Amino acid sequence: MQKVRIMALGGLDEDGKNCYVLEFGEDIFVIEAGIKYPETEQLGIEYIIPDFTYLIENKDRIKGIFISHGHDDVMSALPFLLKEVDPEIYATALTAKILESSLPNKKRINVLRRNDTLKLGNVTIYTFPVMQSIADGVGFIFESEMGAVVYAGEFIVDYDFTNEAFAMDVNVLNKLKDKDVLCLLAESVSSTRSGYTTPKHRISEHIESYIENLQGRLIMSLYSQNLFRIIEVLELAKKYKRKVFFYNKEHVRLLKHVDDLGYYHIPQGMIIDAKDFNNDLDNVICIISGSGNKVFRLLNNIAIGEDRLIELKKNDTVIIASPIVPGTEKEAANMENDLYKAGVKVHKLSSNEVLSMHASKEDLKMMLYLVKPKYYLPIKGDYAKLIANADVAVEMGYTPDKIVILDNGQYASFENGKLVSTRDQIELEEVLIDGSDKTDVSGMVLKDREALSTDGAIVLGVVLDFKTKKLIGGPDVQSRGVIYLKDAENILNEIGNILVETIAQAVKDNRYDNMQIRMEAKEKITRYVLKETGKKPMILPAIVEINTEQNNG
Repeated sequence: MQKVRIMALGGLDEDGKNCYVLEFGEDIFVIEAGIKYPETEQLGIEYIIPDFTYLIENKDRIKGIFISHGHDDVMSALPFLLKEVDPEIYATALTAKILESSLPNKKRINVLRRNDTLKLGNVTIYTFPVMQSIADGVGFIFESEMGAVVYAGEFIVDYDFTNEAFAMDVNVLNKLKDKDVLCLLAESVSSTRSGYTTPKHRISEHIESYIENLQGRLIMSLYSQNLFRIIEVLELAKKYKRKVFFYNKEHVRLLKHVDDLGYYHIPQGMIIDAKDFNNDLDNVICIISGSGNKVFRLLNNIAIGEDRLIELKKNDTVIIASPIVPGTEKEAANMENDLYKAGVKVHKLSSNEVLSMHASKEDLKMMLYLVKPKYYLPIKGDYAKLIANADVAVEMGYTPDKIVILDNGQYASFENGKLVSTRDQIELEEVLIDGSDKTDVSGMVLKDREALSTDGAIVLGVVLDFKTKKLIGGPDVQSRGVIYLKDAENILNEIGNILVETIAQAVKDNRYDNMQIRMEAKEKITRYVLKETGKKPMILPAIVEINTEQNNG
């Protein structure tokens, strides 16, 4: 019996954290291993990665990991997966160069062409070029005797852009018309948009007048991995003979990779080196870039005068060309507000003016028409977007039984070319990565951080005689962000009394245990503070025991 199973470890009913698992018999093929950015209430969390437990438990079955392009949401969780598994990685040239800086074992990266063929076990893999906001984007065709699974990923249809590193090529997809395509996986990020994405994905016409008439400085925010828009800005700078300064070294490294690969050559002398930049330069385009909410934080620091390099001047113009993505709303709003306070001219490219480079309805219809799969599986996007993508397939004549909408961890199982079940599911947990330490963070830690941010903390302590358990110091009670009442002193005194009385009662009952008493006192104090203040702060009691005989000796 020929069996194919498809599952997502991330990327369904969410933006980012993409990771898809294809199983042909016993062979596992992994597509993408990305991150997503946290919601604003997930305090101190840098990003979130998929739960890789299933892949770790089945690591001997993994034939390879395939990365479609060089964006964080499809590749930046790979270092965490590679701590536990050691498969071969397959990516195109630019994606491979970006990966090399973050992966411990560069030998595991196999470079594919944008139109390539590879055979692993009983499965033949074809790549096909797709157009995205970064060069070298590809889709994948996994073909076996059980049928073909096509991963279109992210794409737009734009036949007017001729740079071969970006251009989409449908010739490979045309070859599929004679093949048995079991299932197509395509993105849902912009499935609610009518028409084609092109030509509204271009920003040139919206920013050209600013560059042409530049008197002071033009400061632009861009996502560091949106290479398409970087090239648009550089082309306009070349046209009007403007100098360009890149605030972020990551951008410079990316452009060096692009230059080395021959995808785009920057005119000599256009880029201002960091050591040559100063705030007195005029007629300059300053590009502020970063990923996720980092770009908004950078520009916000500049707006409030806390940046070490750029100080805003009244004749500066700021163009916000980095669209708001989920998890960045608060930082983006703060940044825009502070820019206006700084008194500079601000122009924001709205999502209606400039479209993100994701497939709109007609792009999706084109892909469905070319591939003609038996089954359609919408991926990448929240649930409403998955449904909208399914509706596109319905408009193309697909019946609901041929459209598969899954949750993360849920399997679509096919046997002999037919969908037989979506009942099987594995339990997944989000893995939260904490700041620069890159450590996992539990839900309990998040709850503690939330309590600290909303209700504050109370720290209290006493010193006891180690042998007799008699009080020899304290209680000392400190409140931070909790009590603002006139009678705060009475409340703090009572909190100290609760700790002392809890210890005394435990000693009297001959059941004293340091940790147990701290927990008992914490519960009592929590109830008391909630009754008196309506808050549930972090309660941190400390009981220090000292051997007084030894000290006196």
